[in-house]
Amino acid sequence: MITRLNVASIYVLDKEEALDFYVNKLGLEKGNDVRQGDYRWLTIRVPGEPGTEVSLEQPGPPLHDEATAAQLRELITKGALGGLVFITDDARGLYEMLRERGVTDFTQEPTDHFYGTDMGIRDPFGNPIRILQQGKAAQKATA
Repeated sequence: MITRLNVASIYVLDKEEALDFYVNKLGLEKGNDVRQGDYRWLTIRVPGEPGTEVSLEQPGPPLHDEATAAQLRELITKGALGGLVFITDDARGLYEMLRERGVTDFTQEPTDHFYGTDMGIRDPFGNPIRILQQGKAAQKATA
């Protein structure tokens, strides 16, 4: 029986640049940073939430041959490989903080919907990120 999600992955083009963006701009924290030969296992997570991490994967060896890595790099920059969704308790306050930290690639400013307030940004590589402040109705709903 599955009991929880441990790690999810997103593809980035540069692990150091990704780490800088996710930690210094979005305010996440570095999780694991382990070298295994030529491979670097690098994760980020929500501060104070050690249960689930996001692995920052870079196309190329040892995971991919060069042809596959080239295809993945193209898809990353198009934002075609999926993204991340985070929860906040203050979407508008976070929006202002992100702007102050130099985040500029917003795909949607904080917008009110029936389920809450959300906004969209892209990381430096094109990956989409949604940030949601759940409304009262959404907080009470269960799946």
